[in-house]
Amino acid sequence: MVSIVDVINAGLFAAAIRMATPIVFAALGGMFSERAGVTNIGLEGMMLTSAFSGVAASYYTGNPWIGVVVSVLTGGFIALIHAVISVRYAGDQIVSGTGINILALGFTAYMTQIFWGTRGASEAVKGIPDISIPIVKDIPVIGAIIGTHSPLVYLMPVITLLSYYVLFKTPFGLRIRAVGEHPTAAETAGINVYRIKYICIILSGMLAGLGGAFLSLSHLNLFTRGMTGGRGFIAIAAMIFGKWMPFGVFLSGLLFGFADALQMRLQSLGILPPQIILMIPYLLTVAILAGVVGKATAPSDYKPYKKE
Repeated sequence: MVSIVDVINAGLFAAAIRMATPIVFAALGGMFSERAGVTNIGLEGMMLTSAFSGVAASYYTGNPWIGVVVSVLTGGFIALIHAVISVRYAGDQIVSGTGINILALGFTAYMTQIFWGTRGASEAVKGIPDISIPIVKDIPVIGAIIGTHSPLVYLMPVITLLSYYVLFKTPFGLRIRAVGEHPTAAETAGINVYRIKYICIILSGMLAGLGGAFLSLSHLNLFTRGMTGGRGFIAIAAMIFGKWMPFGVFLSGLLFGFADALQMRLQSLGILPPQIILMIPYLLTVAILAGVVGKATAPSDYKPYKKE
């Protein structure tokens, strides 16, 4: 007989934090892009490509931190392509992002075949070791939840705080919000609208790349085909549910991370059929979006801006 303690315990909450990390990184990235008036549906593809490049870099250098840097740069480069299409050529943002997602799936599978001779998964690489916080790790319950994690997990709240500070406490953040809400008025005020959009989209990709790096270098220590598992789309849902606010996005990401961790725990205990359990994070995504979309106000209408 499975008791509730077997399901809901400190281990579950620790897993929820780990599972939330890539979602929060990608959601914060999407938030910056949308705050500047450009939607980034391509978060999934950016995460996947970055996860691959991080593993490849770690495999050839033996240094997982170089892999993290390469992942972030890869995400930024893919986002630059999206920026050129969406901003420079005023292309359809949804089509551009969808194209990135489709290309990423095929590209990473092909490159895995080139690098390791298989399209399924890479060889295991040196990953980022967990670290423990002195004193905190020895506190009952709390220590088990937050005492020992990957450094990237501890970076997650730091990035969230920095995002809030940049958006709401700096002149640059004011420019971002102005560009996202009223680009014409912002241009009249002397703000370079195109530059702000480019910066925010590239930052979006870099944060998604950080999420991809976590998946491949902290979570599994290898690359598997389609390993993002829709987390880029879940990140978009977290961003919307968080109302494009850093702390809201952070809490939403934790909620989705909890759902992901819960389905893994239930699956291991064999309480329900695995097919039903695997649906939990995605059902939560649909349920939240069904209740939020139409009530939440996006920062911009996402129309391509053309300087007059």
